[in-house]
Amino acid sequence: MAQASRLVKPETQELVHARVLRTERLSPHWMRVTLGGGEIDRFRPMGFDQWFRIFLPLGGDEGLDRLPAKANKLFGYLKYLRIPDGVRPVMRNYSVRQYRPADGTRGAELDVDFVLHGSAAEGTAGPASRWAETCEPGESVVLIDEGLAFNPERGTERVLLIADETGLPAVSSICASLPETATGLAIIEIPDAADALDFARPAGIDVRWIVRDAAAKPGEPALAALTGLSSKEFPGSDVHAYIVGEQALPTGARRHLIAERGVDKNLVSFCGYWRIGAASPTPKSQTAGAEAHA
Repeated sequence: MAQASRLVKPETQELVHARVLRTERLSPHWMRVTLGGGEIDRFRPMGFDQWFRIFLPLGGDEGLDRLPAKANKLFGYLKYLRIPDGVRPVMRNYSVRQYRPADGTRGAELDVDFVLHGSAAEGTAGPASRWAETCEPGESVVLIDEGLAFNPERGTERVLLIADETGLPAVSSICASLPETATGLAIIEIPDAADALDFARPAGIDVRWIVRDAAAKPGEPALAALTGLSSKEFPGSDVHAYIVGEQALPTGARRHLIAERGVDKNLVSFCGYWRIGAASPTPKSQTAGAEAHA
């Protein structure tokens, strides 16, 4: 099965250089990094679950300066891989948690929330987690906009949002983009009760936090919560469903919605963000333990 539904493409996909402005530890498993400066004014916010490629300078700024245009496309990516190990930036995918345009007192700002895996101090964190924990104001990054997985044309008045912790920023941003009249349900699986970061949403959106037991596989508790919904609790077959997280979650949830709940497959936006036991390519010199998703 495909790992993502058809995406809504952005206006441009140019390299956008930015800098770290500040960081904030939000909870045991969340770190917020606020980006700005550089070329951030060229970033075009789309709302909803807008996501982007981010290149992290774990090998220093030299690697960022050597990034080819269209590093997210096949030929550009092959050029990216030719940047020598030890210099090549780490590339990961993240969602826009919030974008604030420039005003009279400050420049534009973009918040990115990182799920933390392991510990930088103990050497158990993956490259992106380690960077998020230890980056300092002034450090450079490069972004490439990738658009939306949540397609507003499938509906914004009634929604069903399902995610593990990696999808929380996207769900939060989607809710901020919905009309105030929107209704629906959000099922969000998290590893710790302290990671239930509240977010603004229409009054008609019910949020259910599912705290994952340490022995459970990521995505399984959220899927169980979905399949356990009574017909009265379910938002309806005409709902726009959005499902993201460990790839088994969107695969299983999409199958359930179509086969058991009668949801039209064309009303389902979905994306497998990560897979248990796999990580995005990382230069050998920058590997420090395994990171499931970054």
